[in-house]
Amino acid sequence: MFSRVARSVVLRTRGLGARGTHSPGGTAHSPGKMTPYTNYYAQRSYPMPDEPFCTDLSAEQQALKEKEKGSWTLLSPEEKVALYRLQFHQTFAEMNRRTNEWKTVMGCVFFFCGLTALAIWWQRVYVFPEKPITLQEEWKARQLQRVLDMKGNPVQGLASRWDYDRKEWKK
Repeated sequence: MFSRVARSVVLRTRGLGARGTHSPGGTAHSPGKMTPYTNYYAQRSYPMPDEPFCTDLSAEQQALKEKEKGSWTLLSPEEKVALYRLQFHQTFAEMNRRTNEWKTVMGCVFFFCGLTALAIWWQRVYVFPEKPITLQEEWKARQLQRVLDMKGNPVQGLASRWDYDRKEWKK
């Protein structure tokens, strides 16, 4: 209850009101940003978009567009860059720049591998039954001795490789 009251007081003192920065009927965009629901599409493989990046121009940008119609030698380099930014969102160098997205992907891969290893460990400890007695070494040794005592398959099997006089395997 107290946090809700504190939040509303903070929002009102900053001038945002109870609804925040936008109403349900309006759009939430700030000046200088791309307007929502635009047909702008430019990538490396498709560098020339059908429409310019900025469609809603301010007074300064309108004046710059009028100045563009004249001689380009009168334009400063900053104005040329500003005109480019009105038409295109990124340069080719910015499109080709490497991102650090691989770090996020590898982090997620390692996280899920660790989570899977933890689940497997938990299942081995708490879910799976213990090893059956037939997989223990002493059981295997007794079973082998039983087969040798019964002289099972004395022609080509285990009994043929066992020396019964010296009680060891033949070499």
